Amino acid sequence: MNESSPTAPKKPTRQEMIDLLNEDLAREYQAIIAYVVYSQTLKGAEYMDIADELALHAGEELSHALAIAKQIDYFNGTPTTVPKEVKVSDKPKDMLSFDLENEKQTIRNYRERIRQAEAMGEFALSEVLRKIIAQEQEHLMDLAEALGIDNPKIED
Repeated sequence: MNESSPTAPKKPTRQEMIDLLNEDLAREYQAIIAYVVYSQTLKGAEYMDIADELALHAGEELSHALAIAKQIDYFNGTPTTVPKEVKVSDKPKDMLSFDLENEKQTIRNYRERIRQAEAMGEFALSEVLRKIIAQEQEHLMDLAEALGIDNPKIED
């Protein structure tokens, strides 16, 4: 895409990228907290396998948070310390649905962030985000399977 194309992403400034990455980092914190809580509070035999999987997801989300924080530091920013709000429920399907929606939003955000990074010529950042997005998609597939639904289509 060239800069004059109406579909070309807006080239963010370095400060705008720091702000966007901090939003992403807050979402990663949200995911860590949610996966920790949900993995330990899901009840019922039918949820034991997914509870174990969610515990693994928590660790993967931590690695994403570290990678995003490192990129924020690269841009000379300060990583946020505040997570996005975590929804809780005593109903397992609700918790899994919350996670599914969060994963969909995270994938949408990272797709846009990759386009923005490339518009800036920050190809290393886009490669870091590609690795993260691949794991986020696996999380989405695990959640859809646990909910007994088809993998949702993610609209940008």
